[in-house]
Amino acid sequence: MHNVKRVPHSQEAIQARKERERSQIVEYLALTNNVLSRKKTRDWSRDAFDQTQQLLELNPEFYTIWNYRRNIILNGIFPQSTPEENNDLLANELSMTMAALREHPKVYWIWNHRRWCLENVPDGPVVDGKPSLQWRKANWQRELAVVEKMLDADARNFLAWNYRRYVLASMPEQRPVMTELAYTTRKISASFSNFSAWHQRSKVYSSLWNTGELDPIQSREEEFDLVHNALFTDPDDQSAWIYHRWLIGSGENEEQLRQEIAIIEELLGEQPDSKWCMDSLVYYCRLLLKNHGPDSEDIKQKCYDLLQQLERIDVPRKLRYQEIGQGM
Repeated sequence: MHNVKRVPHSQEAIQARKERERSQIVEYLALTNNVLSRKKTRDWSRDAFDQTQQLLELNPEFYTIWNYRRNIILNGIFPQSTPEENNDLLANELSMTMAALREHPKVYWIWNHRRWCLENVPDGPVVDGKPSLQWRKANWQRELAVVEKMLDADARNFLAWNYRRYVLASMPEQRPVMTELAYTTRKISASFSNFSAWHQRSKVYSSLWNTGELDPIQSREEEFDLVHNALFTDPDDQSAWIYHRWLIGSGENEEQLRQEIAIIEELLGEQPDSKWCMDSLVYYCRLLLKNHGPDSEDIKQKCYDLLQQLERIDVPRKLRYQEIGQGM
C-alpha cells in the first residue's frame, strides 16, 4: 500500500519461508515420482486418478499427467461404471477444468482436456431410437456460454478464441454466421487491439464469401470503414494493420489499392513517425508496381524515401528495409 513503511523481515522469518519452500518442493517431487511410477505400471485405479488431480492442481501444464488421467478414465473407470456414472464423472471433469481455467486461462492442456471430455460425454437420453437433439443443443449452448464468459474476462485470450471455433463447429445446429460477425464487432469495438477478434472476423468473412452469403466486393468496401476507424484511432497498433493487409489480399483491385494508399498517406500526414503507416505504404506501393505495371519512378522513389525513414526509426529491422530496397 502507498505511504506504508515496509518492515524488513527478520532472519528467522526468511529462514522459515525458505524451509516451507523446500518442503513444498520435496512434496511436489515425491508426488510427481509416485504418479509417474503408477503411470509406468499402468495403474488405472481411483487412487491414481485422485493423485493426478493433486499433481495437476500444482502444475496444470504437466501434459503427460493429463494424458495419464484420460487413460485412467478410459481403461479403469469407464469399464466398471454405468453410463450415468460416466456422465457424472465427465461433468465433474468439466467442473474441474472450469476451476482450473479461472486460475490458468492460458494453459492449453486444460482447454484440451475440456474438449476431450465433451467429445466423450454420452449423447444423453434416447428419443425414438435416436439421441435427443434438444439435449445435445443445450449441452453445446451451455459450452458456448462458458467460453463467452472466459472471453469477457480476457477478450484477447487466443486459446479461448480457438476453443470458441471448436464449439461453434461442434454445435448440432450451426449458428447463423452473421451472429458471429456481430460478436466480433462488439469485441473489436471494445478494443481495436484485439488481434484474436480480428482473426476470428477474417474466418467469418471467408465463410460468408465462400458460401455466397455476402458479396465480397461490397462487403470489403464496408469493412474498410471499420478498419480505417481503428487505424486512425491507434496507428501504432499492429492488429488492425494486419487485418487491413488481409482485406487487401493480393492487391488485384487497382482502384481499391490506390484508394487505400491515399488514405494511409493522409494518416501519415497526421502521424509522420508512424512505422506501420510507412511500412504499409511501401508494401502496397510494391503491390501496385507488381500487379498493375505502372513503371513509375515516382512510386519507386517514394518507397526508397520511406525505407530510409524506417531504417532510422526502426533500427532493429534496418537490414530488412535495406533488403526490400535492393529488391525493387
